[in-house]
Amino acid sequence: MPEPYDVITMGRIGVDLYPLEVATPLARVETFGKFLGGSPANVAVAASRLGRRTAVITRTGQDPFGDYLRRELGRFGVDPRWATAVAAYPTPVTFCEIFPPDDFPLYFYRQPKAPDLEIHAPDLDLDAVRDARIFWMTGTGLSAEPSRTATLAALSARNDRRADRRADHRTGPGRTAGERRTATVFDLDWRPMFWDGGDDSAEAPVRYREALAHATVAVGNIEECAVATGEREPYAAARALLAAGVELAVVKQGPKGVLALHRDGTAADCPPLPVEVVNGLGAGDAFGGALCHGLLAGWPLDRVVRYANAAGAIVASRLACSSAMPFEGEVEQALAAGTATAVPPDPSGPDRPAPRDPGAGA
Repeated sequence: MPEPYDVITMGRIGVDLYPLEVATPLARVETFGKFLGGSPANVAVAASRLGRRTAVITRTGQDPFGDYLRRELGRFGVDPRWATAVAAYPTPVTFCEIFPPDDFPLYFYRQPKAPDLEIHAPDLDLDAVRDARIFWMTGTGLSAEPSRTATLAALSARNDRRADRRADHRTGPGRTAGERRTATVFDLDWRPMFWDGGDDSAEAPVRYREALAHATVAVGNIEECAVATGEREPYAAARALLAAGVELAVVKQGPKGVLALHRDGTAADCPPLPVEVVNGLGAGDAFGGALCHGLLAGWPLDRVVRYANAAGAIVASRLACSSAMPFEGEVEQALAAGTATAVPPDPSGPDRPAPRDPGAGA
């Protein structure tokens, strides 16, 4: 039997072109750095940096930028086998402006259509999706067809596995450690520019509720929670997410920290780790990869959230996103120091061993 992945993510990918000049308007920037981008891709990179076996289901253009992204995925230890090319559309490019500590405008170039919205349900490896210890999808994947149907098909496959476990009487207190660590994560990832109607989209809340019924974990900031539930107060939003069907609701509150509520009554309300922000983009993806790592490790909820907070803070203290994702030692150093600002990048650099062949066994 092929070895299951620790984490499979699904959805957006693209090239991030970030200015190498901080606090400079984009019109005046002269030098840029090129990086792997897209939230699901970054989450897979973040989990890989923490020692997890990861893959991403996505699509690129059939162009040099697409080749670059597949090469970067492999370089970061993320299996690129399901990052396939689409001849009809170019690989997306995203620019940003960097005005620390809290202004980072994004400019998405995803027209006429992003290839990652051309994921088709019949092409999915549903066995791999079912077997992955964590499956991570995003709201963007629900914004257009055929990606919407494919995303819901993957969620349905995961839901079938949950039903099988209930039928086998293995989800109660006597369930195995491996089963306790399995999660289907819905990253609410609200990007109004990707939806018809933008901020006033009537369809987005409907699609979000549909996906929540299949997920076991929901992660989002206050704005994203409001789209999914209509609630903006953190505890009310978390309770509404639980009522929608998930087992764990994680509400990110920026400088106020993170609130996590579990269906079993466990709660964690953790303050942020102090950090001198350089670029806040990518911090949420680092948080996501570290959240996966903690859930897979079976840690108590408070430890999971504090660890994820630290990973996010480290990336916020750095310029890039994917290449800034921390290794385990860096996260532990930040937790021990009580701040992320003084954590230097790991000298081993971004390169990781190539992903193992899933048929090669443990």
